[in-house]
Amino acid sequence: MSKPSTATLVWDAPTRAFHWLLAGSFATAFITAESERLRDIHVLAGYTVFGLIAFRLVWGLLGTRYARFSSWSLSPRKAITYLRSLFTRNSQHHTGHNPAGSWAVVAMLTLLAGTAATGWLTWNEIGPGWLGDLHEGSANATLALIGVHVLAVVASSLLHRENLVRAMFTGFKRGVAGVPAAGKRTAVAAALVGAVGAFWGGLMPAPGLDTRQALTAAPTATLARAAHHDDD
Repeated sequence: MSKPSTATLVWDAPTRAFHWLLAGSFATAFITAESERLRDIHVLAGYTVFGLIAFRLVWGLLGTRYARFSSWSLSPRKAITYLRSLFTRNSQHHTGHNPAGSWAVVAMLTLLAGTAATGWLTWNEIGPGWLGDLHEGSANATLALIGVHVLAVVASSLLHRENLVRAMFTGFKRGVAGVPAAGKRTAVAAALVGAVGAFWGGLMPAPGLDTRQALTAAPTATLARAAHHDDD
């Protein structure tokens, strides 16, 4: 007999903070990728992505129940079974990451790490010239995967009748009664957000960059484009 389901704390605060900080950092890096004036902002965002991934690797070992890698199901057979169940009346429901979602997260972290690494090598003019093309290709592949992720979240929300986007804000989703995520860990989340804020505020060093000058260049570039547009 299955245990009753209830609103359960699944995603701890550090996992949620990581998720939204990573989304914002990648979006910033992608939007500024083609701008020479905003190159330093692009690099800052890239450093942030790399630092967030490093945090997630650590939190995957030390975090709460559903944040740990040990809770992820990476069996190809289980992933296929899960995907097939979506086309039946008895689609599988998982409290944490479902098997297909686990693979998607691994792919996304791998692509983002590769994008950040090739970007750093290109920026520092290390390695062959095709690394720049690989960097751009990895970023585009990541964007495509994010699109699939968003569609999957919408589909899962409709199939299981639960708002997964809201769950990533609140931490609560449908789970087995009496099996919580083992704590919010708000202090860790605050430290993560504070570290990112300090990095962007210039209180933590960004190798090879003057953070304050980079941030000052952003509005200057915007005003310059506006002036050029007016002249046209």
